[in-house]
Amino acid sequence: MAKKAEKPLSKTDILNALAEATGHSRKEVGAMIDALEALIAANISKGPGVFNLPGLLKIYVHERPATKERMGRNPATGEEIKIAARSAKKVVKVRALKKLKDLI
Repeated sequence: MAKKAEKPLSKTDILNALAEATGHSRKEVGAMIDALEALIAANISKGPGVFNLPGLLKIYVHERPATKERMGRNPATGEEIKIAARSAKKVVKVRALKKLKDLI
């Protein structure tokens, strides 16, 4: 039988665990997380478009190209349908780095 999945940590659980591990107060840890969030946002939106958390992950902006209108098939009925065109857009992607991959 498969093992029942546990719930992911909530923000409160994360703050409590980090506060206990570092010896800082929850308020200080919360301020640090807010500062990290602001740093990521600044690097992604106005900066180089890439933020590395060394060894764990890389957050970057990827430009998804535009697609033309095309014909396709409805997989349920086999009927031909027209697939609408999409404009180009920017999306955020997260890539796991070596240390994070090795944890699994």
